[in-house]
Amino acid sequence: MKPVPCTVKSPVYLQIGDCKAGSAHSGVCVVDVSLPFGKPVNIEEISFKNYYTAYVTVRLLKRGPGQEAKWFTALRDLPLMDNPHTEGGSQDYCSVHRTQMQVESDHVVSVRLILRQPSSAWLTFSLEEIKIFPHVELDPEKEVSDWLSDLILVDQHPDLEGLPDPQTVSSSIQQMWALTEVMQTNQTTASIGRFDVDGCYDINLLSLT
Repeated sequence: MKPVPCTVKSPVYLQIGDCKAGSAHSGVCVVDVSLPFGKPVNIEEISFKNYYTAYVTVRLLKRGPGQEAKWFTALRDLPLMDNPHTEGGSQDYCSVHRTQMQVESDHVVSVRLILRQPSSAWLTFSLEEIKIFPHVELDPEKEVSDWLSDLILVDQHPDLEGLPDPQTVSSSIQQMWALTEVMQTNQTTASIGRFDVDGCYDINLLSLT
């Protein structure tokens, strides 16, 4: 799956004190990611490489059809490092999946990542290689039909001779589906013997020991 084209803006570090007088980092950084204008995205996953960020909060700017854009907090203070004062996890590849988010990650027009690093051991911190992957609804019937259509290529490749006819395979699969539906609809608790017919056994099928 290809990531969505997006623009990752430069990190903005929040300062403590007057910038002119020489301020210090507050340990908070904001990274905005702009998605294609006018094309809201349903997000499946946000991936990135960590660079000494201890925690990340994910905010989504969502705009549904006919609605005004509104910010939502999808995930708050996800730990990225084992300990802010040690290097464990400081440069790991990470991802945030839609199932982890506390709100639906649909109709998103912008993503804001709020980074926190409470330790003074690291002069700078950020996230690198930020990518956003779209959510795609899969149609099971479409997948099966695609697989069956691929079987037609057997006739076009001499190297694949000896494989079953695609139409025969398709017909057999349909019959199996039908049989499965019938069995599920007409479930019975009666035991089925190996050789019995209506509770009786054919004498020719019995053997004496």
